[in-house]
Amino acid sequence: MGANRTKTGRTAIFSEVRRGRVFESVVEQIQDVILEGGLRAGDRLPPERELEKMFHTSRGTLREALRIVEHKGLVEIRTGVQGGAVVKESNARQLHDGVALLLRQQKVSIADVAEFREGVEGLVSGLAARRATTGDILRLKAILEEARTGLEAATADWGSFVEVDNRLHMTLASIAGNPVYEMVLRSVHDNIKRYYDELLPRTRRTMRQNYADLCAIVQSVQDHDVVSARERAQAHVERFSRLMGKGRSYEQRKRHFARRPE
Repeated sequence: MGANRTKTGRTAIFSEVRRGRVFESVVEQIQDVILEGGLRAGDRLPPERELEKMFHTSRGTLREALRIVEHKGLVEIRTGVQGGAVVKESNARQLHDGVALLLRQQKVSIADVAEFREGVEGLVSGLAARRATTGDILRLKAILEEARTGLEAATADWGSFVEVDNRLHMTLASIAGNPVYEMVLRSVHDNIKRYYDELLPRTRRTMRQNYADLCAIVQSVQDHDVVSARERAQAHVERFSRLMGKGRSYEQRKRHFARRPE
């Protein structure tokens, strides 16, 4: 990056772009400065006039490049007196919203999500078995105890049980120690809750099956049995994905017959 100074005395963090790839170069330079820590969350990019001079490009090209950088979630374009491009805090919101949109537009099927989860949940549980500490095991057992208490209550609450189940899966992801797995799985789990409600039989038997699976997975993690933890997690996801598949078939048949004339 150039280190020249502008007429205002500001250090020029961007450099003149070469002909032929002007647009791409502007996007890449802004992106690189942000990702490499040259600009942090809350920092403002220089005003448009200064950026035009730094890049030696037109206002139209600059604004289009800024729109792309905003679309990537790296900056927020604000209007008004305090307007301009402001660097955004990095988070997983866009990934979360993207998964939700794909599911709702049926670009990704329940079968696709199930296949993905079988692989990733298996890997995560295996990593958790390898890396779990005594404190991690205590955390998992505390969640299991909460699930057992809810299951044995006179009126077992489905929604609360699903929340506890989700927490255990995310705790395994945390123990696995890979933030990429944790971020992606959180997005997936947050977006498939509604399908649990719609497609799974909301019975005590379903909850007991789920609880038994979770106990088996935690036991494998406690034993530091990587293979067993992976296989049990995969079997758990496969079983409940199959139940959801049956639930979808039932719902489809129900809607089909509801449309038929008397």
